[in-house]
Amino acid sequence: MQNLPTFVFVHGAFANSFSFAPLQAELALLGHRSVAVDLPGHGFEATFPATYQAPQDLDALAAEPGSIKGITLADNAARVIEALERAKRNGPTILVAHSRGGITTTAVANARPELIDRIAYVSAWCPIDLDVSDYYAQPEMADVDAGAFAATLVGNPAELGLLRTNFRTADPAALAAFKRAFAADLTDDEFRTFLNTFQPDENLDVGTSTDRAQATTWGRIPKTYVRLANDASLPLAVQDRMIREADALTPDNLFDVRTLEGSHLRWLVHPKPAAELLANLAAR
Repeated sequence: MQNLPTFVFVHGAFANSFSFAPLQAELALLGHRSVAVDLPGHGFEATFPATYQAPQDLDALAAEPGSIKGITLADNAARVIEALERAKRNGPTILVAHSRGGITTTAVANARPELIDRIAYVSAWCPIDLDVSDYYAQPEMADVDAGAFAATLVGNPAELGLLRTNFRTADPAALAAFKRAFAADLTDDEFRTFLNTFQPDENLDVGTSTDRAQATTWGRIPKTYVRLANDASLPLAVQDRMIREADALTPDNLFDVRTLEGSHLRWLVHPKPAAELLANLAAR
């Protein structure tokens, strides 16, 4: 397996390496090795306060400290770089980012392009012309419903030093909003199962203009963008805008664009098409 690439997966907000287990199983059955990285404060490093369990005490949860406080984008990048350095000893690497994980992946590629043989963004943030927060004010994001997060936000992020969301809410309106945003094409049981893999806390640092894609480093790496055609949380128009901006930044190294049908989470719950697509990239 010396010459086969290792897939290195970077998860999105409130997620962890567990998200990729079904996809990794499919890839393994196709003969490919992979590793899913837990960013700092995620996975078994996460904080799950007792007040988050049932019955919940939301007032106490709003004040409970969290291990992810103070973690920065640079910390996230360092964690992925460490994994890439180890994986690179065994041959090529393909760095695969989902959702907010694209921000970390871009920072890694800016810093250490020699560790990456290809980047694959799967409906992931790839900030080019704007900071991530500024994209939310653009017309392409006008139809995104942030109501579920706003309704289930616990505590004051400035005081906690982190974002805390109550994914264990029993509010039917909030659950319906989450499902519309992330998993409209999953069954209710599939949706609730995935929701229960999320962790309540996320760090605040999404980078600045210095963390956007840099042509001289990031721009040297072959790159694929996998569009998720029915994504309501990162709409197709936003995905396409970032692809256009990236292609303008590096006209001699354009995105290889692929498309998968489905919502933000479907490719992880029903991973066979995504595994076949990624295996095709490895064959290249």
